Amino acid sequence: MTGDPEVAQDLVQKTFIDAHRGILASNSDLSLKAWIYRIATNNALQHLRRRRLISFLPFSRLGDAFTSNLRAISHEPIERIAIQEALLKVPVDQRTAMVLHFVEGFRYREIGELLGISEDAVRKRVARGSKRFRSAYGADPGGKVR
Repeated sequence: MTGDPEVAQDLVQKTFIDAHRGILASNSDLSLKAWIYRIATNNALQHLRRRRLISFLPFSRLGDAFTSNLRAISHEPIERIAIQEALLKVPVDQRTAMVLHFVEGFRYREIGELLGISEDAVRKRVARGSKRFRSAYGADPGGKVR
């Protein structure tokens, strides 16, 4: 969700610290796995909101720096970089639903519970996000790369 492996690692640590602090105070009906994913998702969204606020400052060019750093990574396969860049072009709400569904394997119902939205809203986010991802990645609706 962040597009930056180092930031993602920091957010994972923060997630487990937050989970450790809140495990006894939680009254959630979610399973432990879903509860931790909710914390992780909230941390990632909070990070993205902060980054978006900072990038609006005139002296900051975080978006440009991030893209150039992403391209400069030599040990990553080019296709993985292209996938990350295409995924970052998908709006955050759709990207979140897509990652939870395709990468983490959650069902639409579970994602709806995690995000506090209906199952149909999750389906729409995943479908719209998939369409935007394919467009950004360079694949036509039939799935063939242009």
